[in-house]
Amino acid sequence: MKHGLPQKFNEIYHKEAQHAYFSPGRVNLIGEHIDYNGGLVMPCAITFGTYLLINPNQDNVFRFRSLNFDENPEIAIQDSYTKNGDGWFNFPLGVIDHFAKDGHKITGLDMLFFGDIPIGAGLSSSASIEVVMAYALNDLFNAGYSKLDLVKIAKSVENNFIGMNCGIMDQFAVAFGEKDKAIVLNCDTLKYDIVPSNLGNYVLAIINTNKSRKLVESKYNERVEECQTALKALNKELNIHYLCDIDTATFNQHKNLIIDEVVRKRAQHVVEENDRVKLAADALAANNLAEFGKLMYASHDSLRDLYEVSGKELDAVVEYAKTNPHVAGARMTGAGFGGCAIALVKEYQFDDFSKELADYYTDKIGYAPSVYQSLIGNGVGSLLVTSEA
Repeated sequence: MKHGLPQKFNEIYHKEAQHAYFSPGRVNLIGEHIDYNGGLVMPCAITFGTYLLINPNQDNVFRFRSLNFDENPEIAIQDSYTKNGDGWFNFPLGVIDHFAKDGHKITGLDMLFFGDIPIGAGLSSSASIEVVMAYALNDLFNAGYSKLDLVKIAKSVENNFIGMNCGIMDQFAVAFGEKDKAIVLNCDTLKYDIVPSNLGNYVLAIINTNKSRKLVESKYNERVEECQTALKALNKELNIHYLCDIDTATFNQHKNLIIDEVVRKRAQHVVEENDRVKLAADALAANNLAEFGKLMYASHDSLRDLYEVSGKELDAVVEYAKTNPHVAGARMTGAGFGGCAIALVKEYQFDDFSKELADYYTDKIGYAPSVYQSLIGNGVGSLLVTSEA
């Protein structure tokens, strides 16, 4: 297995790991800040993610260990659990709490987590941890949940245990991802289509701005509230459950109902971005990467100007990408406020792209970004303890 994890487990617990699981991170190709507005998103799983090695124990205690963090708590089995500070272990602990409250008897566990997702970069490290924990508990204790059930459990943990008002996209993507395919997900109905993602001679560049942000402390929840305010205003004449229930033409006919200019801009982004996802799915299905790239740029411009969740770091990445003829398109991905951007780059130009972007970015921002090349990977699953993801 990658990263020598079985050996690390043995060093920590003085026994062999019995079970291993992997859950990926995700990038959203297009459709940002749509998931909590009932619209369409287009995520894919990536080949970075969270590994979990786990053994049941008879000590009635949960032992949390991670190769990424210093906190190593041991928590006794209880009927329910509460969030304990801001430690990383709250994400798996919240999943344990959900299973316990659903009446599943969970024994003690010795756990070792390792993630190769850059923390705080907007690639859904939290959803990856939640989903891998839920998948492992479901498997080990025969809880009988479907994969969609596990997605809903992970989202509930994020919303109610962690306190983050996210939608369901991240958990869905890391659970249902398929190699070399994107997901077009309706965040209201949870119906989805799998879109073959033939990138041809392009690869997916993931650019970490190295400006970390914690979403709970950001303006993410403020944007959620602004969208709810816009929806309430539109419903003076319309009867819709979500902003994404209408298209751009309908929005333009009724946008005067939204008195606050800032709130109106937020709603405009959401409605137009939802329409862009439909166009992007058509472009990808037709292998029209030039058109797909234009839609990526348009998405970023909207997130910068209307939704105001970008920033000088993300903008610098996209500014450079627009000057490089070997880039089909680029945009911020994830919630913003730092984190990552993505770009479609010709594979044979990837190394030059990485170096030139780093020079441009460092000159403007003062420090370097991290640039990764990723494939589109599979969703959560079991591993042989001796295998690779």
